[in-house]
Amino acid sequence: MDPPRRVEHQWTDKGYVPVYTTAVVEQPWADYTSVEHQTWATLFERQMALLPGRACEEFFAGLQRLGIDGRGIPKFADLNPVLQAATGWTLIAVEGLLPELAFFEHLANRRFPVTWWIRKPEQIDYISEPDLFHDLFGHVPLLSLPVFADYMQAYGEGGLKAARYGSEPLTELTRLYWYTVEFGLIDTPQGLRIYGSGIVSSKGESLYSLESAAPNRIGFDVKRVMRTRYRIDSYQKTYFVVDSFEQLFRATVDPDFGPIYYELKGARAWPAGEVLDGDRVLQRGSGEGWPTDGDV
Repeated sequence: MDPPRRVEHQWTDKGYVPVYTTAVVEQPWADYTSVEHQTWATLFERQMALLPGRACEEFFAGLQRLGIDGRGIPKFADLNPVLQAATGWTLIAVEGLLPELAFFEHLANRRFPVTWWIRKPEQIDYISEPDLFHDLFGHVPLLSLPVFADYMQAYGEGGLKAARYGSEPLTELTRLYWYTVEFGLIDTPQGLRIYGSGIVSSKGESLYSLESAAPNRIGFDVKRVMRTRYRIDSYQKTYFVVDSFEQLFRATVDPDFGPIYYELKGARAWPAGEVLDGDRVLQRGSGEGWPTDGDV
């Protein structure tokens, strides 16, 4: 078997261009260098100093359940038996970003793709694409929570169905994933907490998402989220807040998305920072420092 490749975005005159791969590989754990293990340890320790009182308790429970710590890059082979016993999910190693349909198929079958390679030391503060730390530290702990694990499978099944309706529904589902799995907040008796992987794996956004006056924080509504554009090159202008993980799960299981896609067909996509009359506004952001363009 050929050694796994490190597939990264390519820099062109148009900026970073995503490069996709479909390969499922073995995690080359024995080949990780001491520098790579130290990068994991540095990132882990930094986030664990920030996240208490900011991330939801289910995230910490997942870390503990799976035995994920800062001693070095975890072995997928050690995590999988625990994860399978908890929720039936399996981690698979991939070389980089997956095409949408391949990603949906893995999720629908309770397989979570984790990029096998970790960022370089000079990318500690920012990397333009998902790496091992983002995928494993950010995503995997909540996969040990049954209701969130069920949401992720339902999302994957929904993505496979959406592909039959064309590109517009796929864009709307991408927004749903972005504003929940990647950049979601949850309201708890202790206050707002982080659960989105893009936040919990980022030092800067862990602070910004909860403490900055700049972004909007708006109550979750599935159709509202599906019509809202987002940022890929800066902190978010808007964060959507769920009341519970059960609410999130029911939002993907209860409705028939076919009529929703039909209802939203051709509808205007709202800018990332816009606040609407019908929104449940927890905080109207000041907009300080917002980029003026670039929503996707």
